[in-house]
Amino acid sequence: MMYTVLHILFLIIFIYLSVNIGYLLILSIAGLFSTKRPLQSNDAKKRIAVLITTYKEDDVIINTVKSAADHNYPRDKFDVFVAAHKLKPSTIDALKKLTAEITEVKFEMGSKARSLNYLLNNIDPARYDIAVILDADNVMMPGFLEKINTAFQKGYRSVQGHRTAKNRNTSIAILDAISEEVNNHLFRRAPRVLGFSSSLIGSGMAFEFPTLVRIYNKPGILDNPACDREVDFEIMKAGITIEYLDDAILLDEKVSHQEIFEKQRRRWLESQFSHIKLFFSKNERVAHKTKDYWNKLFVNLLPPRIFFIGIFSLIFVICILQYFTHSNITGIQIRWWILLFIGFLIAMMAAIPSRFMKLSTLAAFLYIPSLFLSYLRAAFTMKSDRKEFVHTPKTFTGKSGTTEK
Repeated sequence: MMYTVLHILFLIIFIYLSVNIGYLLILSIAGLFSTKRPLQSNDAKKRIAVLITTYKEDDVIINTVKSAADHNYPRDKFDVFVAAHKLKPSTIDALKKLTAEITEVKFEMGSKARSLNYLLNNIDPARYDIAVILDADNVMMPGFLEKINTAFQKGYRSVQGHRTAKNRNTSIAILDAISEEVNNHLFRRAPRVLGFSSSLIGSGMAFEFPTLVRIYNKPGILDNPACDREVDFEIMKAGITIEYLDDAILLDEKVSHQEIFEKQRRRWLESQFSHIKLFFSKNERVAHKTKDYWNKLFVNLLPPRIFFIGIFSLIFVICILQYFTHSNITGIQIRWWILLFIGFLIAMMAAIPSRFMKLSTLAAFLYIPSLFLSYLRAAFTMKSDRKEFVHTPKTFTGKSGTTEK
């Protein structure tokens, strides 16, 4: 009787893993292809508002704002706006010397949503066609806004740029950088190849200005620390396709230390849970469930990839135990588990850019077991009803526009 229950349990696990890995494998293969040529520059220029929110990020914000203000897009066609929350007076003074509009904001409970809401409602909407959102550590590479402009001139109404690592200064940062690129491959490039909408990241994204104002004035969004996920959901509800620009590069700081990694992943897990709840909320009914609705729902139901490694590790330990005890705990032959694991490895390896194929990456992989434990702690300590934004500090001060190739 006990073996029957265990066999049913492991059969459910096997089917669950098969469906998820099969989906990841399809995305990974699709991400190897491209259906479009790079967009050509357009002589007509949209007016762009670059919105930057910052909270206690004195180490990086000056470089970010200076880089944004000096960006190579016609200077009369874009402006930089900064919502500065709890910055040092010396940092505020330095920012005010730059070509940007600096606004000090004060909230009892600070959040990215509140800062963006304040900026959007205090900017003349008649002045801008597009709103671009950056985080305090982001650096737009040359041509970023030009590519955004071209996409909107082509008729797209929402665009996600290619966010990539600014730093690879530790093994943790290398793994975080790889994770970012795998996400770009699986959830941004591949969906566009397959005809779906890209997923949003949270920064390096652009929207029609009035659309973003409407979303950030939506009731309840100010209390949602996962506001980026809610924006993604609202764009999907509006039937707007999110384009992904692989060649519009935005540098982003990757976490360098395990304690920050755990804190960030806790926030991500909470955000994912909040996003899933939107699909089942009675207040968020979607009248016409499109292919993007079902695809985004399935993506949000996927567990973090590191959990696959944990599950397979546990299963292989059980299989070894079976061999030495001559028992049959799983009811599934080990070759099928191995085949499934190989499918997972192929999906992941195909999504990792070739520039990461080096010894430093192999050394970084040794940290995966430790990060798995961090993920477990994050999962067991997350709060599904959190109201405050969980801040992760940014301190990397490497030279603007440089990153390891």
